[in-house]
Amino acid sequence: MKIFLRWLLLEVLVFLGVVLFAQPVEHSFTPTKAENKLLWEISGKGLAAPSYLYGTIHMIPAENYFLTEATKVAFDKSTRVAFEIDTEEMTNPAAMMGLLSKMYMNNDTTLADLLPEADYEIVSTHFEEMGMPMMFMGKIKPMFLTILAGEDMKDMKPGENPMSMMGGDGMKSYELELTERAKVAEKPIVGLETAEFQMSLFDSIPYTAQAEMLLETIRSEKGEEENDSAMDQMIELYTTQDIIGMQSLISDDPAGIGGYEELLLLKRNRNWIPVMEGLMSEETVFFAVGAGHLAGEEGVIALLRKAGYTMTPVN
Repeated sequence: MKIFLRWLLLEVLVFLGVVLFAQPVEHSFTPTKAENKLLWEISGKGLAAPSYLYGTIHMIPAENYFLTEATKVAFDKSTRVAFEIDTEEMTNPAAMMGLLSKMYMNNDTTLADLLPEADYEIVSTHFEEMGMPMMFMGKIKPMFLTILAGEDMKDMKPGENPMSMMGGDGMKSYELELTERAKVAEKPIVGLETAEFQMSLFDSIPYTAQAEMLLETIRSEKGEEENDSAMDQMIELYTTQDIIGMQSLISDDPAGIGGYEELLLLKRNRNWIPVMEGLMSEETVFFAVGAGHLAGEEGVIALLRKAGYTMTPVN
């Protein structure tokens, strides 16, 4: 199930989080099973024209990638595209260079300081086999190492942006695909938060907890059958647009991000609402965020409804 954690982190290194699953109740703002859709129209509260909210999955096999006609129409109607972070910033080498210092742990801490010797050997051997000697990796924050721990990263060249790997080896990224569409249509791109802010989230999680997450990720990579089953489940839920099922599956992961859902997901959802309101008041915006952010009592859909907007799932 640790594949979910890597998906959550890959958007610059932090993407989706965990939402506590809650059944819809009367007068609830949360999406019902009848509203299980990836694409939502946002209207009301004085908006001159609707905007749109779309749930993405950050990595998906190319054969499973799809965009419905309704999604394409909504995208074409929009005059601006908003992601969790500005994707153009993340593919800009100059911008990335400015963030490199945030990859390293404070006070000369190393991974060897955080794990028992036997567990450190598991991690060290894994990266050595991937051609990434720990003498170069040992001071990097463990959650960044989690991004690099998967087999899909084994062919990454030194200094290469992990974002660039997301479209390789038969995989596609909705963020990168939609970014290309935006560029072709000359639509401006904006982020709901900055890459620097996302990077700072790592500092709020103890290094020891990060190291445990890294270790579990590597152990799950070795359990290929379970790992493949988890990926198949996630892809099935996404391609059937079951945002409630995706939320439930991720939150049921016992080896996931544990008690950090408030930090990595819920607080971010709340922070996004005023930013979205400001953007929508000026023009029609296509918001594309991880599908794990949509459902739940404090998901983006419910929060926008509570703010007074009409949220309509689009078939």
